[in-house]
Amino acid sequence: MSSYDVIIIGSGPGGYVCAIRCAQLGLKTACVEGRETLGGTCLNVGCIPSKALLHASHQLHEAEHNFAKMGLKGKSPSVDWKQMLTYKNETIEANTKGIEFLFKKNKIDWLKGWGSIPEAGKVKVGDEVHEAKNIVIATGSEAASLPGVEIDEKVVVTSTGALELPKIPKKMVVIGAGVIGLELGSVYTRLGTEVHVIEYLDAITPGMDAEVQRTFQKLLTKQGISFTLGAAVQGVEATKTKAKVTYKLRKDDSEHTIDADVVLVSTGRKPYTDGLGLDALGVAMTDRGQVKVGDHWQTNVNGIYAIGDAIEGPMLAHKAEDEGMAVAETIAGQRGHVNYGVIPGVIYTHPEVANVGMTEEQLKEAGRAYKAGKFSFMGNARAKANFAADGFVKILVDKETDRILGAHVVGPMAGDLIHEICVAMEFGAAAEDLARTCHAHPTYSEAVREAALACGDGPIHS
Repeated sequence: MSSYDVIIIGSGPGGYVCAIRCAQLGLKTACVEGRETLGGTCLNVGCIPSKALLHASHQLHEAEHNFAKMGLKGKSPSVDWKQMLTYKNETIEANTKGIEFLFKKNKIDWLKGWGSIPEAGKVKVGDEVHEAKNIVIATGSEAASLPGVEIDEKVVVTSTGALELPKIPKKMVVIGAGVIGLELGSVYTRLGTEVHVIEYLDAITPGMDAEVQRTFQKLLTKQGISFTLGAAVQGVEATKTKAKVTYKLRKDDSEHTIDADVVLVSTGRKPYTDGLGLDALGVAMTDRGQVKVGDHWQTNVNGIYAIGDAIEGPMLAHKAEDEGMAVAETIAGQRGHVNYGVIPGVIYTHPEVANVGMTEEQLKEAGRAYKAGKFSFMGNARAKANFAADGFVKILVDKETDRILGAHVVGPMAGDLIHEICVAMEFGAAAEDLARTCHAHPTYSEAVREAALACGDGPIHS
């Protein structure tokens, strides 16, 4: 029987980062993974492959709409879908092999197979039982569905099936206007698919700043995506090649149907803890099927921790990574910490959407006196030159102290720009600190500085 200081179950962003950090801190570490490749949902069927298709389809959009304006003339490229999927798969392989290399470099054992915890201090993989002083559950999540919707990953698909369709569909219905649905919806729209999104709530991207929601929906509509909001899907009737979606409008209870070649179900995700044996162990769970943890990600069973999508909080790869590092440091006797108030969210459409901290709606609800500084990318020279002037940067600050409380960006490279504000918030900075920091010209980042200036005497270029 092999013995370890730590065994991590799951090799997604939370699990593999936790394993590497444990090894760096001198702990004898193993990671359990049943897939043929490391990296979990994110690297294999989630974040990474979807970004590859987003990148490829955006290049097509640029060729079709903007190349001629820049004097780049010629026939628009045709889409070789098979080659695009090959490019996506090569991207996956490069990243998963990279994790495998990092495991070898850090002397982490990959225990191949699906893991369970027969008792505290023991992990079973296949027929072998391994001892561990500490066990970290990092098993991630799986796509959630709706009653009356049966997923076959051919006609009715989750993001997994949507990333490997045999051909580009003529018509796609997306159920759910969250991050995954809108990203993949925008991929297929650029590839020529007619995309229709059905959302139960009255706004897209639930939980985001309302002004962002409205602006983002207008931009996506302009790109060709159509929306039905305030609609409850009743069921999906699928044949081998087609599907019919039935939904009711919440405002008047009227029933409607819509046909599609493919239906993408993107109604969120749920923790995946099947087969771990948590019930028999007596590990406490939440009502929503998440593993219940305390301040240091420890479950109610001594020596067992949980992180990432398996526990409460936003289901984000980088949130899992932060928790993975913090748990490793906690196990090693250090003070692991995650600042949950400064975890950014990003949607990788074009334009991108990013946010961190509080929304205006949350500040109003809390009765917090605040100021909003806003700057449009229309006033940014680089954005105008690059046909990327849609959107804005909005920074929210405490009215008295000028301390940054949140930020919301719709525009080019929003997912990168948001981190300047994240770092500022981590240091407790005021908007004036950002405004007085020299930003290179011409860059998109100047829009962040202008929004910070707008919290004071006003922006320069607006």
